[in-house]
Formats: sequence, C-alpha cells, structure tokens
Amino acid sequence: MEKAPPHVVIFPFPLLGHINSMLRLADLLCLAGIHVTFLNTDHAHHRFLRSNPNLLAGRPGLLFRKISDGLQVDESRRPARFTDLFFSLRSVTKPLLRAMLAGSGGRPGSDDTVTCIVVDGLLTFAIDVADELGIPIFIFRTASPCSFWTFFCGPALAAGGEFPFEEDNMDRPIRGVPGMEAFLRRRDLPSFFRVNQLSDVHVQRILTATKDTTRASCLILNTFEDIDGPILSHIRAHCPTTYAIGPLHAHLQSRLTESNDSPPTDFTPSSISFLTEDRSCMTWLDSQPHKSVLYISFGSIAAATGDQLLEFWHGVVNSQTRFLWVMRPDVVDGMGQIPAELREATDERGRLVGWAPQVDVLAHTAVSGFLTHSGWNSTLESVSAGVPMICWPFFADQHINSRFVEEVWKVGLDMKDRCDRRTVEMMIRELMEGKREELVKSTARIADLAKRSVSQGGSSYMSFEKLLEDIRSINSGPHPDGGK
Repeated sequence: MEKAPPHVVIFPFPLLGHINSMLRLADLLCLAGIHVTFLNTDHAHHRFLRSNPNLLAGRPGLLFRKISDGLQVDESRRPARFTDLFFSLRSVTKPLLRAMLAGSGGRPGSDDTVTCIVVDGLLTFAIDVADELGIPIFIFRTASPCSFWTFFCGPALAAGGEFPFEEDNMDRPIRGVPGMEAFLRRRDLPSFFRVNQLSDVHVQRILTATKDTTRASCLILNTFEDIDGPILSHIRAHCPTTYAIGPLHAHLQSRLTESNDSPPTDFTPSSISFLTEDRSCMTWLDSQPHKSVLYISFGSIAAATGDQLLEFWHGVVNSQTRFLWVMRPDVVDGMGQIPAELREATDERGRLVGWAPQVDVLAHTAVSGFLTHSGWNSTLESVSAGVPMICWPFFADQHINSRFVEEVWKVGLDMKDRCDRRTVEMMIRELMEGKREELVKSTARIADLAKRSVSQGGSSYMSFEKLLEDIRSINSGPHPDGGK
C-alpha cells in the first residue's frame, strides 16, 4: 500500500502578519504534495471568512480548522490586550490543542496522523504538547531574524547593564548584540525593550519564547542568506537546524511559475487578508506617471493618534508628491475635522483606500517609494519589488527592522520616533528626489538577490528542499531525535 503523504499542522499566532507568512508556507508545502491542516483561532478564522467567503472550501491538500483563543467574541485583540491574549492561549488553547492532536490527528473523521507541527514562535507552549505526544515540532519565527537574535541576547544585555534603561538617551550605543555592535542604538531595539523593569510581563514572555525555540526540532525564518547571512550564523550557533526560506511571497510565486514544471491547474494561492482589498487602486495607478507615486500603509494593526495622522497628511501633501494611502477604518483614534486643503490636495493627486493588494501595488511601475510601519512582511515585499522605503515603526520588531533598512541594507530612510510635518515632507523629498539614485541602486541590487534566492538552486530554494526532505524523512520512519 502506498504511504500517505506527510501531514503538517500549522498554527500561527492570531495576527494578520503572522498568519500571512505561515499561510504562504502552507501553500508551498501543499504545492510539494504535503497535506496541511491550517489552524486559526475562532476570532481570526471568522475575520477571514468575512473578506474571504470561499475560505472553507480550501483545496486538495489544505484544510482550515479553528480553535478557541479563550477570549469572548467581543473582546479586543489589539496590542494593548496582548497580555490577556497570551495568557488565554496558554491556559485555554493549550489543552484544546492537545486534545485535537491526540484525537483525530488534526483532520476530523480521519486516521491521518500528524507528521509534525509548525507553530508560531510566540506559541511555544505547543512544545510541551508536542513532547507529550511524541510529535516533532518546528518553530516558525515570523518576525525578522535581527529581532529574534536581539531577543535571544536579551539576558546578556541585562547582565551587561544595557537593559532595562530609562528613555533619556535613546541614541546611546548597544554593544551586547554580536554582529550589531557598530550600529545598534537603544532606540533601535524592538519596542518590548522600552521598559524600565526587567520583570515587565511583555519582556519576560518574549524572552522566554525565544529561549524555548532551542527546544524545537528546527527553526524556520522568512528571510534569505544574502541579506541576513551574518545574523543567521549567530542564530545557528544556538539553533543549528535553521531554514531560511524567504521571501515567502516571492518563493511561492517562483515555484508556481517554474518554466520546467507547470503548477497544478487547480492551485490558487490562499487569500491572505482580514479586510476586503480595494483593487480599484490598481486602475488608479495605471493612470499615473512612471515612478511617481508614494505608497503609504501602516499595516494591519499599527495605529496613530489624530494629531499624528494630521501631521503625516500635511507632510505628504506639502511634499507635492502623488500618493496612494491605505487608510484603515481603525488606523486612527480620535480623528478631528480634516482641513479642507488636505481633502482638496488628496482629490487632486492622491487616492485613499481601506485596504490594498500590497504585493501588486509595490510591483506597479507607477510606485516609486513606500512609507511603511516596517513590519517584516512589508519590508520583504518592498525589498523584493525594489521599492525604497521611509520607515515609521510602531512596535515589536519594526524598530530594529527600520535600522537595518537604512544602516545595513541601504534601501530606505529611518524616521522612527518622529512624525512632524516638516520631517515627513523632508523624508519624502529625500526618497523621491535627493537620495533617489543611490537608494534605487541599492534596492535594485537586493531585489535581484531576493529573486535569485528563491529561484532554482538559490539559497532559499535549496533550504526549502532540505525542509521538505526532513519532513518526508519523519513520515517514512521513527524520527532520529525520538520526536524532538
């Protein structure tokens, strides 16, 4: 009897950015003939259904399931409530996950056993479940490798007196993160470091989750060797089996379009959004001059105050550039009256949408720059498209991402901790005019490296092949580490 394909359960943290990259991994695995059960929390699952009504249909090889996060339907999942969400996931979701894996193997009504689990790097309580059930578990850290390595070095920073700190001299150098001694400052550390007590619950949670990564069979990262090789070498000293398989959006597209291997006719990449995309913006871009438009998006959860948004808006308008702006309904709290001159200028040379097909927007020939919150998915999508960035980080890994964008990769400008209209205008003019030539040169070079990495024989391509080989080897017999 022919052996059933490997069966992988994927469980992301319930935020769009995390689900986004892990769903692309699911698509890549399905394309390689591996069965995937994609596990969302109830809340995330229903948000997907609102904007992706065909989600439940899935396709051969991919099944969506849901699990409770323990919170009430009407309770907030915004960043301010993450502590409640984390504790609820650990106390309520953990036993539910164990019951699901111990019962049907992730597929109701099926005897399809689980080959391995790929779990988000913030949900390391699943390691205990996997150990108990004897199932190999892989950690996928969806944030940037530079942020992961910085968190890994957190205890050493504390021991060396570099953390915690008061926010009085944010440009003071940080020397305790190997590989970043020459350029890292306090203000560049991930936002969770901006506390004055080491006992802060957010800090302890993220440091513990990072340390727990070493208990898993391997680590998966959405990056490629040519931009993160030095950081990956430090990470691999502690997590020897680390797969760098990104940029995942470009990797999936590369696999789908390989000239010598036509993709299945019924394979359509899964839609990845909590909001309905307004594709009319693509028609608007078609009518704009070549490389004339600044694309603006602060991602799916970053928020601004009313005053901050008005400062941004004035700066954008004063720069005289054309712009496409993703203005989510919840992007601002307490917005007052919008001045008439801003509305008039927007009607004249701008376009506002509630949500946009970002990968397609960044690939459009009219787009010349990206004003971004520096989320890791957005950063990789911009890098892959060869679009230089202005970075205004909001929280988590975004602060260190923006530093790498400007100081290490030279593909954008870092505007963290500032958003007055004069600074915004100046940065846009620098991006679109003053530093345009050098930024375009750097972004074109790195975009080419990204493309090469996910093409046949590239570093990410081959790393994913090794991941597939290891998953299939688990499926063919006892795991050499006894389930670890």
